[in-house]
Amino acid sequence: MPDPTRFAPQVSSPTASPIAVVVGHICLDIIPAIDSLARQGGQLVLPGKRTDIGPAALATGGVVSNTGLALHRLGIQTRLLGKIGDDLFGRTILDILHQRDPGLTAGMIVDPTSPTSYTIVISAPGFDRGFLHCAGANDTFHAADVTDEHLAGATLFHFGYPPTMRRIYADGGQELANLMQRAKQAGAATSLDTSHVDADAPAGRVDWRSYLQHVLPHVDFFLPSLDEICYMLEPGRFATMRAESEAVHTGAENLAVQGGVSLLRDLASQLLQMGAALVALKLGDQGIYLRTTSDPTRLSQMGKMRLSTEWLDRELLAPAFQVEVVGTTGAGDCAVAGLLGAMLRGLNPEAALTAAVGAGASNVEVVDATSGVPTWEELHSRIERGWSRRPLRISLPDWQMDATTGLWHSVTDRPWAT
Repeated sequence: MPDPTRFAPQVSSPTASPIAVVVGHICLDIIPAIDSLARQGGQLVLPGKRTDIGPAALATGGVVSNTGLALHRLGIQTRLLGKIGDDLFGRTILDILHQRDPGLTAGMIVDPTSPTSYTIVISAPGFDRGFLHCAGANDTFHAADVTDEHLAGATLFHFGYPPTMRRIYADGGQELANLMQRAKQAGAATSLDTSHVDADAPAGRVDWRSYLQHVLPHVDFFLPSLDEICYMLEPGRFATMRAESEAVHTGAENLAVQGGVSLLRDLASQLLQMGAALVALKLGDQGIYLRTTSDPTRLSQMGKMRLSTEWLDRELLAPAFQVEVVGTTGAGDCAVAGLLGAMLRGLNPEAALTAAVGAGASNVEVVDATSGVPTWEELHSRIERGWSRRPLRISLPDWQMDATTGLWHSVTDRPWAT
């Protein structure tokens, strides 16, 4: 068994200043203050009845904003690339980004022929969030919108939310595969996140298994939520589990508890076989499950980004940190930023997963998607002070918990295997 102290989270300086390019979906989030839905049986709108709510917060949403601004806040040099309309919502997005850092608006594309995407976020205490969404200019985004100038010098290329971008999902994955190939040719490691698939929308008719088989050979890090990827890979299994679930909504955390570690391992194994080098499944309030390649050659095919052999053949689960939840919008995206930011700093898997669940937990302490994310130094300090973890409801037979890091290791996790 390895010395657990070598896995303690710690700040590590990169050999060179890394650059992350975050590309994909962006929108304006309109978040009305809703104190309770319980007295209405969980329904916000009832026919013929007025529901009083509070003032609305305006914030940017989508992966470009959520993961991009979180990486920027965590000290990573970040370029944002998304498409907006030439309208009031678009100008509001630019104003919000400009307030964070004037340089963050440089890569944004303004399309005068399309409206800006927006989302009305329904987030109330005691209920998982829901969304009313207009895709807008995101549906016109395509690979040619990403120029060689955008990719120049990038250490990491992160793309998010293909199910919400029509030209990205409509061709079975060719558009995104070509884009990922270009990013790798430019010397960047590639990362991909997904989003909920609306079964009643055109994206619901996509063969997502075939789509991922086409795209993942060009993706180094694949970072979906458990419920999203279970639906994409095995919609029948997802439907059965949803029907059998006692929960109102089959979110990632409920699916993880219901399916157990065998579900996590099965889905991650399929994704690694499709070509990804690293798979991290977001489990809501149950944390993050990590599985990595056992092929050292695959681990070395990441352009300017270098991962140590500590990332080879790993299987870990990091429980979430204990916080008072105000809103869950953007929690998964911020967790992704914590993971990628730690990897860009050269940290090991234990420290990177800890940073990921830390960033995600910090996010849910506020109503919007990114204002709760701390600086890297603040996040590190909070973890070092002994931040308590949430109780784990997932059964992990034969796994071992490292009391130093608070992470669980499978019996086949390479450093812990006997």
